[in-house]
Amino acid sequence: MNGILDLTLVKLVEKIKNRELSSEEVTKTFIDRSQKSKKLNVYITENFDKALEEAKNFDQKPDFKKKLAGIPIAVKDLFCTKDLKTTAASKILENFIPTYESTITDNLWKEGGILLGKLNCDEFAMGSSNETSYFGNVQSPLGANLVPGGSSGGSASALAANLTPITIGTDTGGSIRQPASFTGTVGLKPTYGSCSRYGIVAFASSLDQAGPMTKDVKDCSLLFEVISSYDKKDSTSVDFKRGNYLNNLTNSIKGKKIGIPKEYRVDGMSKEIEELWQKGVNILKDAGAEVIDISLPNTSYALPAYYIVAPAEASSNLARYDGVKYGFRAKGDNLIDMYEKTRSEGFGNEVKRRIMIGTYVLSSGYYDAYYLKAQKVRRLIKNDFDDAYKKVDAILTPSTPNSAFKIGEKTNDPVSMYLNDIFTVPVNLAGIPAISIPAGHDSNGLPLGLQIIGKAFDEQNILNIAFSMEQQIKFKNKITDWWI
Repeated sequence: MNGILDLTLVKLVEKIKNRELSSEEVTKTFIDRSQKSKKLNVYITENFDKALEEAKNFDQKPDFKKKLAGIPIAVKDLFCTKDLKTTAASKILENFIPTYESTITDNLWKEGGILLGKLNCDEFAMGSSNETSYFGNVQSPLGANLVPGGSSGGSASALAANLTPITIGTDTGGSIRQPASFTGTVGLKPTYGSCSRYGIVAFASSLDQAGPMTKDVKDCSLLFEVISSYDKKDSTSVDFKRGNYLNNLTNSIKGKKIGIPKEYRVDGMSKEIEELWQKGVNILKDAGAEVIDISLPNTSYALPAYYIVAPAEASSNLARYDGVKYGFRAKGDNLIDMYEKTRSEGFGNEVKRRIMIGTYVLSSGYYDAYYLKAQKVRRLIKNDFDDAYKKVDAILTPSTPNSAFKIGEKTNDPVSMYLNDIFTVPVNLAGIPAISIPAGHDSNGLPLGLQIIGKAFDEQNILNIAFSMEQQIKFKNKITDWWI
């Protein structure tokens, strides 16, 4: 039975379709392990009883044409799930039950997926360590008191700990790739507009993008195939021909030109990250790729531009949580008092910090100086990537400047926390795809990731490069089940 937990998504689907395993057997195995893993604090809402019922129903009337035939899946609690609580890890939505389904999760269920439950995350996806959740911090399965990364920390932790075979997260400034790097898993941030944002609790609308989090690149290709779709309900959804990403996956990257941006060699970057990056370069050369030094001159402005644009959009998006229409409502002496108390009590400190920053940069007299300038810088960053892709097919960088840190280590230093996203935010600002794959360990045995950045809508290319590198790296996660 334990062998089920070690199987990849592709293998599980194959065994269910060959009737070597039943959906009920697989679902029960992941539920049993999840119930033993409370210390990790990955679940906000469990859906175990209904999941078992659905698995039994699938076994009675199996549909093996479905790409996720009978596979149990836990998802980040930022995706609206009809008739099941969706909290965004915030007190203000603690008891919110949507009457509709997000397009992404709807795609999962249409392809035979079964919902195990909703996973913990940073409140409204604002954080890099999963410490801002109203429901408490998530622990990494790689060690007690280690952060799993954020904001999709619950998703990364659940995946690495084998509590779910696959999962989905959202990436606004690195919130899929950074936790994937911290937990030794694969995380893909797709091109903006590739995956529908309908039914995802909004943080920053021009940056948010949902994506797959998996154990390997094959699983990532299949899951991306399932969730990427055009959606008329989302005005930012792009109508383009989606590929058969798994069937078209290849490890042949001979002749590919890979860029190495000099600006990603930041001050204070550890020797371990430098060595990992060089290891990635050597693997690409051995596979027949050509490595080219490139420049992305506006990279140093990405983080400050992001922390103007993202809070500005957050302050606008979160204005809807006023205690009137839905969600938590505090008692007040009058309407204004109720508004103020609801938002003061309903939001956590990090969310309030970003709302205040966002409101400030959008205010009269500061809009041009901050928000407008940040948007101009954003365009320059995109132009840098466009220019680079005239010479190269993809770009290789580290995923993060460090491995997972201890819970509480950076809580009182927001700037240090924000610097965790230094390698990931340029991708979101430019709206292009990037994937993080596990590539090695630091001196403490903690995972380190490499990031492959591609052209817009060129996910197949970066999946192929990641697949080729993965086969050479042969990464093994060092998990001891300390939490059971």
